[in-house]
Amino acid sequence: MPTQLIVALDLPSLEHAHRSLDQLADTVGWFKVGLQLFTAAGPAVVREVRARGAKVFLDLKFHDIPNTVAGAARSAAALGVAMFNVHASGGSEMMRAAKAAASLSDAPSDELSRHGATRPLVIAVTILTSQAASESDVLELARAAQASGLDGVVCSAREAATLKRELGADFKLVCPGIRPAWSETGDQKRIVSPRDAVKAGADYIVVGRPILDAPNPADAARRVLDEMSAG
Repeated sequence: MPTQLIVALDLPSLEHAHRSLDQLADTVGWFKVGLQLFTAAGPAVVREVRARGAKVFLDLKFHDIPNTVAGAARSAAALGVAMFNVHASGGSEMMRAAKAAASLSDAPSDELSRHGATRPLVIAVTILTSQAASESDVLELARAAQASGLDGVVCSAREAATLKRELGADFKLVCPGIRPAWSETGDQKRIVSPRDAVKAGADYIVVGRPILDAPNPADAARRVLDEMSAG
């Protein structure tokens, strides 16, 4: 499967999300719903993205006792999200609980079949791309996630080539901290261009402000997609 672009809807309200979806839903097939927007709008924003025919990466980074995370995982899967994440630092028992709960969820079968799975992808956050990190630390957390049965990890594209080599082609890598050459770096530290992220082995790249803050977000998204497909 070619590398997929996920646009991060890091926005303050459902109204802002509506405007961005109006601009982007014909161009982009995946959207990330994170803490800011989900706290403001709740499950309604997930339903809104799905109603546009797009897939949702629910980026709430669950990190709690296994029973609590299992409950959150069931709720996320029942919303019909295509992917959600937990913190790898929460430990193996927590990660296994999330995977098991997502697999047993009562998510609608038609939604699950739409994204080619019997459940959402469950991935683990290694180390945030806004923080400095050693490749060995990221690899250690990614190994723990794989051993716990998760589908992949969130990591910097700077670590992607190593993780693909060590953990295999089927282990999914979701890479934020992606910045085209024409955009601002912002608060990210371990940044990579869209083209280099694809070359490194990223399965999904996450781009937010360079697209959302552009004068024409759809054109900016197309520029990113063009860069991803460049040889």
